[in-house]
Order: sequence, then structure tokens, then C-alpha cells
Amino acid sequence: MRCPFCGHSDSRVVDSRAGDDGASIRRRRQCARCGRRFSTSETSSLSVVKRSGVVEPFSRDKVVAGVRKACQGRPVSADQLALLAQQVEESVRGSGRAEIEAHEVGVAVLAPLRELDEVAYLRFASVYRGFTSAEDFEAAIAALRADQG
Repeated sequence: MRCPFCGHSDSRVVDSRAGDDGASIRRRRQCARCGRRFSTSETSSLSVVKRSGVVEPFSRDKVVAGVRKACQGRPVSADQLALLAQQVEESVRGSGRAEIEAHEVGVAVLAPLRELDEVAYLRFASVYRGFTSAEDFEAAIAALRADQG
């Protein structure tokens, strides 16, 4: 890590703490040459491999945007969507891998969305799982009812 004041490449870590979001580490460093202190932030990268083979960084905003469409007209707040996106990120990070398939993100969305709003869950699942008939909806609704009873 280069010192931002003198450019020297050697520094020592004075203190380390978890970041506010829990997904980063904040380190306080001291330059070996000039003695000045500075902070750095480290985060682990999480990439999503799309069906086309394109790799892009995981984005909570993309999760929220996709789920927001399913929640249109439903009593779901922006805070609830943000919490859902956080749960999805924690779930996919829990796999311990740096790259995950886009399909796995969709799977991670289903359970918390089902808890949040069943109608939004059915809407999302119908697109995500590619429902092609009324029977597909009936089967999903039957599964919801079976879990409730």
C-alpha cells in the first residue's frame, strides 16, 4: 500500500475494524518513511457470471430493480426491498466463492421474496422459472398453500 503523502510503498497496520456494512474492513496504517497515518478500506469482490458468459460485479441495486418490478402495486417499501437485497447478498456471499452464476442470485431471491409478499413472489417466480401455462401458476399456488397449512 503506497503512502498517499510521500508515495513510499511500505506501511504497517496500526488498527483494523469491520466497516459499517460488515462487508468491508477499515485499516489504519502508518507510513514507514514519513510516519504519517492514513486509512484504507478493503472489500471482497463478488462477481456474477451471466448466461451470456459476461462477468460483472454483484449489485444490490440490480437485485432491488428486478424485485421492484414484481412488487409493483404491492405494499412493499423501499426499506423492505433494501433489506431483501442485503439478505440475497449475504446468502450468495455465504457460498464462499468469488464468482457465482446469475441463476444462483435468482434462487437466493425467491425465499426472502416469498416471506415478504406472496403475490410478488409468484410474479417473480413466473418470469424466473419461465411459467408457460396456468398449470404452472396453479402448482406454485398449491405449494404456497401446502407450506402455510
